[in-house]
Amino acid sequence: MDPIPYGRQDITAEDVAAVTEALNSDWLTQGPAVPRFERTVAAYCGVGHAVAVNSATSALHIACLAMGLQKGDWLWTSPNTFVASANCGLYCGAQIDFVDIDPLTYNMSATALAQKLVVAKAAGRLPRIVIPVHFAGQSCDMEAIAGLAREYGFRLIEDASHAIGGRYRGLPVGSCRYSEIAVFSFHPVKIVTTAEGGMAVTNDAHLAERMKMLRTHGITREPSEMAGPSQGPWYYEQVALGFNYRMTDILAALGCSQIKRLDAYVARRHEIAGIYDDAFRLLPVVTPSHQSGAHSALHLYVVRLRLDEIPVGRREVFLSLRAKGIGVNVHYIPVHLHPYYARMGFRPNDFPEAERYYAEAISLPMFPTLTRAQQGIVIGALQESLAHAAA
Repeated sequence: MDPIPYGRQDITAEDVAAVTEALNSDWLTQGPAVPRFERTVAAYCGVGHAVAVNSATSALHIACLAMGLQKGDWLWTSPNTFVASANCGLYCGAQIDFVDIDPLTYNMSATALAQKLVVAKAAGRLPRIVIPVHFAGQSCDMEAIAGLAREYGFRLIEDASHAIGGRYRGLPVGSCRYSEIAVFSFHPVKIVTTAEGGMAVTNDAHLAERMKMLRTHGITREPSEMAGPSQGPWYYEQVALGFNYRMTDILAALGCSQIKRLDAYVARRHEIAGIYDDAFRLLPVVTPSHQSGAHSALHLYVVRLRLDEIPVGRREVFLSLRAKGIGVNVHYIPVHLHPYYARMGFRPNDFPEAERYYAEAISLPMFPTLTRAQQGIVIGALQESLAHAAA
């Protein structure tokens, strides 16, 4: 049996044709495909502006810079995320802290955030930016978090790397109804892919222009942004310290093709999740919650083992599944437990809900082309692994 990965891209003949057309065009870097992809994503989200870059990490970085994050500021995010959600603040010289997660959604807890803000205000250490992470494709409680942002004066960037195609309160994730910027990832295992790539979306024209400049070395050709008069049609000025974070036309062409199937991909993921949910009802596992008012993009399907009901730990179940050819994974090691962050003073038990989740979590295969036969193998393997564990 061929191994079954936890995630896999779906590349069609239409995708190949779109990339081939870009390769045969006059533009390989920043040509017409990049703005076309930006317009397509902006229209899908119902948002005013989109800025395509080479990764979601880059998008998070320039979003923080566009909002003025700097040394002496604080950025708060979730410990249950990939390290990029926190590293983007370090790139700007800011200090990082975390907010523990909700035990049902595994997203940043609005209740924990509110409690932490009371303490931070008394200590004079309120965050400048908070980055809620829409883990596994399900939106955070953005209405509650946005209310706290208004009360305490911090700014919001949604890390929606998992969540394009999801919805919250009837609006697409990325509408920026409750934030200033939202960020998507187009890594191969995400909902749609550009091979590598990311995007920041916003309704703020100034933030959009700032991010566009920062993705291209801090260079502008706009006369209104220059220190002096233009010297001719060739003229440009570097007005800030930016980066080479541009997306290429080749990758944008793939994105334009992929996004046509976005809703179908999300619907298929829900079909797969429904089959898993039914199959696991009597197993000693907790299946993903489905929160009222949110429609998850279901980037991941994570089960939590009821460790008090089985005699072995997550490691043994994980290794058993891997031995059966099931490419399970774990999302995520809490960021504060990594050695780099431990050197900043973070310790085990700082965020106990995230750590409890981590000790029990296993990500099962979830991708649109997962066949019913493959899913049956995954289900049978988990049932067998847990049965042997209980024997």
